[in-house]
Amino acid sequence: MILALYCPDIAQNAGTTIRTGACLGVPVHIVEPAGFPVGAAAFRRAGMDYLDAADLVRHASFDAFDAARRAQGRRLILFTTAGATGFTDFAFAPSDALLFGRESEGVPEAVHRRADARVTIPMKAGLRSLNVAVSAAMGLAEALRQTGGFPAARPRAG
Repeated sequence: MILALYCPDIAQNAGTTIRTGACLGVPVHIVEPAGFPVGAAAFRRAGMDYLDAADLVRHASFDAFDAARRAQGRRLILFTTAGATGFTDFAFAPSDALLFGRESEGVPEAVHRRADARVTIPMKAGLRSLNVAVSAAMGLAEALRQTGGFPAARPRAG
């Protein structure tokens, strides 16, 4: 399974998502261009020392990302407020690519058309959307829960 961010706008959200991926053992792919220099101080601050533990892959464009995920036989699961299926009702597979759109505008229609599935995180009526880093953590947690992909628990020091 991989977690992917489409042209993220906010370094702190990308850093938080990369930290989530590092902690859960899931590669994070960034589809560029990003709205910040990847590797900039704000990005490193948000990811803290987890960036060194992360499996981070950068793609110069959506076409490059899409070609790579297709070559790996991954379904593209787009998390979107326009999805018809709730994410907890969707059957994830261990090889899925979970894609989250940019904070300012999601993903363009061309990306929607390439998705194998479009899922949503149900929310209270009248609210626009969750933070992308929160959405990514929720979506990844559900996908890992369904597929048994969580890392083994470490015993607590004590």
